[in-house]
Amino acid sequence: MKQGDAEYLSALDETMEVLRRRAREGRTDGWYKSLSEELKAKGHKVHYRGPIISLLLGDACRRDSQGLEPMLSSIVILKATRWPAGQFFEWAKGVPFHRTAAEWTWEQERARVFARYRER
Repeated sequence: MKQGDAEYLSALDETMEVLRRRAREGRTDGWYKSLSEELKAKGHKVHYRGPIISLLLGDACRRDSQGLEPMLSSIVILKATRWPAGQFFEWAKGVPFHRTAAEWTWEQERARVFARYRER
């Protein structure tokens, strides 16, 4: 699987469905491993410690938001720390999100994701 190929785009569609469902449910147990397992059940072999899952989560954020909406992948956390992985914070600072205000926290971002999807 390579970023942008048909298999990747299919996995991206499924990633977004999983994340949106979890957001609607208000789930806070969205670990990388559980996401990987759900994708595997749908026929997408994406290892939870591999580079593809990071690419999928970054692309899911950018597909779901043009910067103003909350970052969908804020609900995916590392089981050991209960925080998102470092790349989430890198995406948050960059284009199109620009989450650079001193008072910004990922917990607020996650709450905004839950609120956004509960409204739908």
